[in-house]
Amino acid sequence: MRRTVAAAALLALVGACGDADSTDSAGSAEAAGAAGVAGEAGVVGEATGAEGATLLVYTVNYPLAYFAERIGGDLVRVEFPAPPDVDPAFWSPDPETVGAYQRADLVLLNGAGYASWTDRVSLPDSRLVDTSAETADRYVIVEDAVTHSHGPAGEHAHGTIAFTTWLDPTVAGEQARAIRDAFVRVRPQQTAAFDDGLAELERDLEDLDGRIAQIAATDSAKLLLASHPVYQYLAARYDLEMRSVHFEPDEAPSPAAWRDLRAILEGHQARWMLWEEEPLPETAAQLRELGVESVVFRPSGNRPADDDYLSVMDANVRRLATVYQGVPSP
Repeated sequence: MRRTVAAAALLALVGACGDADSTDSAGSAEAAGAAGVAGEAGVVGEATGAEGATLLVYTVNYPLAYFAERIGGDLVRVEFPAPPDVDPAFWSPDPETVGAYQRADLVLLNGAGYASWTDRVSLPDSRLVDTSAETADRYVIVEDAVTHSHGPAGEHAHGTIAFTTWLDPTVAGEQARAIRDAFVRVRPQQTAAFDDGLAELERDLEDLDGRIAQIAATDSAKLLLASHPVYQYLAARYDLEMRSVHFEPDEAPSPAAWRDLRAILEGHQARWMLWEEEPLPETAAQLRELGVESVVFRPSGNRPADDDYLSVMDANVRRLATVYQGVPSP
């Protein structure tokens, strides 16, 4: 089956999510799916030839690509083709890119309703890996999901299931183990190498988890704001008291958005707002007038320009530490 029963049941709750950050239409992806059934032929491993050949792995976001690279090393070739200026959660690939996914040995899915385009095209079930299926019981349900618009591609909704699962390092570890297991099924003769790669990655994720837990424990009552509803797994893992608004870092918030924030602040007197990227200076200044400082905590759903996943998370942790020390971030 393409998903485990538990994941399928949860994903059935998810509403259709608009392809908000795509430069391609959903129709293009659907047409590719209809035309690309031939990509289902054969067995896992066919895309790169012999069993000993390099595994061709496609992913739907950068964290999965990073995990796959760490686990597989030189034994895998990892492709994450989303453009750098989109949110991969809402991107839709063009027909040629869908065809590349169809020809991959493995396609790593995030699960939790992430990358809804994968439900509208024909991808070989035997090659799909839902990396969060085993942690479906830890999915965070979004009770106040809204539809909104930002960026060049317009309107989308964040759905009823939060999908930035990797912001809980323990869930990220489970996703990494799912990737290792998929690699071993396809290349059992390379099990030892995959185990070594996983072990090193797990140590890094455990260290990340411990550092964030230590910071959060210094003030368990601290109130926080999120500029966007993407930090649910971070908040759930560390029991953070966090409320979300719908601000975009590169856009001035609307009067309605400011009213929503003021209403939240009446009962949730937070002094820090987490942002995916640096907000506009005018937005940061107006927040400061309300007594709210800004700090960047990048989810890293897309590939960073210069760093890698672990260095981005390390920078996030250091900035989060300034929040708990009560000092405005640099």
